[in-house]
Amino acid sequence: MTTTSAVSPASDVSAEAAETTGRRTVFLLAHTGRPAAIRSAELVVQGLMRSGIGVRVLEAEAVDLPLPASVETVAEATPEVLDGCELLIVLGGDGTLLRGAEFSRASGVPMLGVNLGRVGFLAEAERDDLDKVVDRVVTRAYEVEERMTIDVVVRRNGDVVHRDWALNEAAVQKVSPERMLEVVLEIDGRPVTGFGCDGIVCATPTGSTAYAFSAGGPVVWPEVEALLMVPISAHALFAKPLVTSPTSILAVEVQPHTPHGVLWCDGRRTVELPQGARVEVRRGAVPVRLARLHHASFTDRLVAKFALPVSGWRGSPH
Repeated sequence: MTTTSAVSPASDVSAEAAETTGRRTVFLLAHTGRPAAIRSAELVVQGLMRSGIGVRVLEAEAVDLPLPASVETVAEATPEVLDGCELLIVLGGDGTLLRGAEFSRASGVPMLGVNLGRVGFLAEAERDDLDKVVDRVVTRAYEVEERMTIDVVVRRNGDVVHRDWALNEAAVQKVSPERMLEVVLEIDGRPVTGFGCDGIVCATPTGSTAYAFSAGGPVVWPEVEALLMVPISAHALFAKPLVTSPTSILAVEVQPHTPHGVLWCDGRRTVELPQGARVEVRRGAVPVRLARLHHASFTDRLVAKFALPVSGWRGSPH
């Protein structure tokens, strides 16, 4: 789901902090292992500070960045480090953007992603747009939209053994390359089908262009409210991707006789699934807030990111 609103600054809490202190602050998160990120971070910091906007970074990243002494550093990577910040700017590829999403969700501060990787569907700008990014932040010329997340619960023998969340997907996968994972799929308390497979991806519309896409799932426009369930290499006649209501509860039961599996959330957080484990997925209670600079349609974004061939298109008649 996508809910968009014009923001000026991007959260009520941050607005109050800015009015109290008289100073605006932006948090910068970068993949300092990339030379491009280091140079990009330097340019963004210089541009913001020239306009009187304070910048805060993690100490561990500040060591690798050529930053002015006036840049504020914080030691621990906790949601509280974004207190008083109106925006989180993330420089990097998809992994760094998902890391930023963790901060954004926990703090409520909107994330503005600059793609330094390959596809970068979560990013709002590319490396060549840094001047525009700085200008839009300085003038507060951006909007904030909320992206649906999923909450994930792992049960064993009825007891909750793990809780997690994801912006893109929760993936139940096999561990042994030589053995399939035997699962039964359930939607809204009713069994749908069972089979052996490499795994199951439970995704949001945002995640439909990530792992679910690679597994053969449909592309779902961000404003559509839905949940996806996509099998990975299923050994079955009926193993089609499923699209359900956003209020549905999806469940994947790992059969007791099958080897144990593993749960990955956004490809970043993982937990082992014992035999007989049950993974439940439902709409998340807390969204991720994304700052948007453009009003381009998702269709145009899809074409640009995947370099889709559209030559010969003449447009609809007027």
